Amino acid sequence: MTRVNTRPLPSPHGGAECPLRGEEADVDVPSTQTEPGDFDEFWAETLADTRAAPLDVVVRPHPTRLTTIDVHDVTFRGFGGTPIRAWLRVPHGAEQPLAGIVQFFGYGNGRGHALRDLRWAAAGYAHLAVDVRGQGHGETDDDHPDGGPSAGGSVTRGLRSPHEYFYRRVYTDAVRAVDALRSIDLVDASRIGVVGASQGGGIALAIAGLVPDLAAAIIQAPFLCELDRAAQLSTAEPYALLTQHFADRPWEAATALDTLRYFDGVNHAKRATAPALLSAGLRDEITPPATVLPAFTAYAGDKRTVLWAYSGHEAGRELDEENALEFAARHLGRPSAAAPPRSEAQTRSEAQTR
Repeated sequence: MTRVNTRPLPSPHGGAECPLRGEEADVDVPSTQTEPGDFDEFWAETLADTRAAPLDVVVRPHPTRLTTIDVHDVTFRGFGGTPIRAWLRVPHGAEQPLAGIVQFFGYGNGRGHALRDLRWAAAGYAHLAVDVRGQGHGETDDDHPDGGPSAGGSVTRGLRSPHEYFYRRVYTDAVRAVDALRSIDLVDASRIGVVGASQGGGIALAIAGLVPDLAAAIIQAPFLCELDRAAQLSTAEPYALLTQHFADRPWEAATALDTLRYFDGVNHAKRATAPALLSAGLRDEITPPATVLPAFTAYAGDKRTVLWAYSGHEAGRELDEENALEFAARHLGRPSAAAPPRSEAQTRSEAQTR
């Protein structure tokens, strides 16, 4: 039986709980997805094979005209040793170990421009914005072949085997991104959270299931959930590409659906233990609620769920962003204010008094 009960959330100006905007929900939506018997073995072997190779984190300052945020160009080794690109943004003048945020972006997206999305660093976190290999607005190639025909787009690449499927590489890259952020001296390795929306939300959900000691997970309208139903329910891309693939190659549909079980957010949510903030719009036609809510139900860790009754894929927009910052502050610790940048006059004065 499907059950979704909503109640108004407390005022954002007080209360013992983390103050959130919107309507909080108790979600009980059963899943139709099943779990492979070797799910845990598959992922343990995949991650062990990748972690056997050096991480090779390289952090280079990237010049900008920003005065309150420092930007660094980061490279680390992901699945198969592929160099993965990311931006690391931190508050200028930060000295104490910072809580960290790992973020992936929506379908077809990568880390983007160096000045994209400054809010996490502005709020005092070390923010690692990571490429999805082979997708646009990024600089990371996918140099690993995945055999077999596809209907185009990442979601249908390598569906004939979980070992060849595109998101095996991406999920592994994502776990390595957490490892990379934890290896940086400026970061407190015990206070790492993940955040993402749409494809980024699906990746964040997978990280939460694959990394057992995260401090927080913030997941909005996640893609890659309830994948056995998604192709039937959504007429929009990218799920429509699954529909096309199954229509073009009906004799391979059963094999493809079996592959997808290893990557389904429902099965990763069952293993997630980090405190989570989950949100979605109930009029979403890209990641329909019937695909998202079973993953929210399955999420095993402490969770708070906010649903937006009249919103589509954008969900709560800026209000979701407010909620994310509040939730992070509660579970990652409120960042200390960084020292303001010194002016040239102050620097000269200090030098003269030495």
